[in-house]
Amino acid sequence: MLYPDTTPFAEGLLEVGDGQQIYWMQSGNPEGWPVVVLHGGPGSGSSAGTRRYFDPHYYRIIQFDQRGCGKSLPHASEPAIDLSANTTWHTIADIELLRLRLGVESWIVFGNSWGCTLALAYAETHPQRVEGLLLVGITMTRQSEIDWLYQGLGRFFPEQWARFRVAVPEQERDGDLVSAYYRLLLDPDPAIHVRAARDWHEWESASILVDPRAALSPRWSDPRYLTARARIITHYFHHLAWLEERQILRDIHRLAGIPCTMIQGRMDLEAPLVTAWELSQAWPGAELVVVANAAHSPEVAEMATAIIRTTDAFRCDIQQ
Repeated sequence: MLYPDTTPFAEGLLEVGDGQQIYWMQSGNPEGWPVVVLHGGPGSGSSAGTRRYFDPHYYRIIQFDQRGCGKSLPHASEPAIDLSANTTWHTIADIELLRLRLGVESWIVFGNSWGCTLALAYAETHPQRVEGLLLVGITMTRQSEIDWLYQGLGRFFPEQWARFRVAVPEQERDGDLVSAYYRLLLDPDPAIHVRAARDWHEWESASILVDPRAALSPRWSDPRYLTARARIITHYFHHLAWLEERQILRDIHRLAGIPCTMIQGRMDLEAPLVTAWELSQAWPGAELVVVANAAHSPEVAEMATAIIRTTDAFRCDIQQ
């Protein structure tokens, strides 16, 4: 059972440089054990539902909207947005600035989907600040994973993939579709970038809705949200998240001794189990929990139960 939602007890905007401000909020117990929540997308923004995985009487739950999305400023839907200062490494620096701003010595790091990549990259950069990792729907944002999402996955959804492909200029349909959409989404003409954002999300919805228990966020009806999210995703994936193909696996030794639980749906098409398995093979100290009947959404009952079981176990371990 999910914990009850709580109203944030503090929130604000943090100046992080490059003309950027990130929105942050805290909920739960102000004196509790800190956990920082890294949302997915990239560009999806924070959600109230995520904090319900944590006991609000014990945890100090820290959330923030990564650059360009949610309530952070400037918003990536704005016509003249410059994304050059929005990278994985900028975001890792933002996490550290937020930690210092909130007076946190170290924390548990929770990441879902793209948030897993960010959590791993952050932890490998600042392992002394990480008390534990909880990763759900494992990604490392490698070229092979991006190719799967925007090429290989099409064999499961041929009709939707054909629409996704035909929405880009004809000369680009047999090439890199991520780069094609990246260019369309940066076009200043709303008739072009709003349609590209809608087409991008229609393709994403195919794999999300393969699980009849999953649902699209109400935010997906907001063209401003869709434009920002699609721009940020294609910006990151076009640049391979500024990570080398095997960088996270290569540097996993830096996380030795840090407790980690990975929770993965066996039927996850968006982030197939093989990624979590490869990470677990490179990191024998991490625990891999495979949820038999679940896909990518952490909100379905089996996934939520596994997540809460882990956050409760972390709580008990720290209390000891």
